[in-house]
Amino acid sequence: MKIIETERLYLRELTFDDIQDLSKVLTDPESMQYYPEPFSLEKVEKWIKWNMDNYKKYNHGLWAVILKDGEKFLGDCGITMQMIEDEKVPEIGFHIIKDYWNKGYATEAAMACKHYAFEVLNYPKIFSYTTIRNLPSQKVAEKMGMQTYKIFEKNGETQIAQVAINTQES
Repeated sequence: MKIIETERLYLRELTFDDIQDLSKVLTDPESMQYYPEPFSLEKVEKWIKWNMDNYKKYNHGLWAVILKDGEKFLGDCGITMQMIEDEKVPEIGFHIIKDYWNKGYATEAAMACKHYAFEVLNYPKIFSYTTIRNLPSQKVAEKMGMQTYKIFEKNGETQIAQVAINTQES
């Protein structure tokens, strides 16, 4: 079932059938360089289960990103609840298989998630955060119109949180 559709992509719920495809990004050392370490296959399975639980609890999570042309699995993107210091906030995250980097897919999927957060979920704000070293993800957030919200420490590393505010609120 398609949750979100864009010109080139659609996002759908992750399933356990996605383990091998999702592992192409989550177990890859280059793709996961801003995480403490690449995932094991077992951790990829737990990641999918966590997102399935998020779908039930919040009506959102990270979704599979599918390229319409050829039905290619590109990675995941979506909205999860994350702690930014002492605040639990909705956060857009994404992981795209490196063969598909620099084609605008992360920005396209993340922008669609931002609109979904505002128009469907009615969140007043949506966040993105990453390590201060992760310039590519920060650029995606900037393309979504996000501004720096705060700099903070997590897991012994400096993080940057960015935010977009829903200007359509009444």
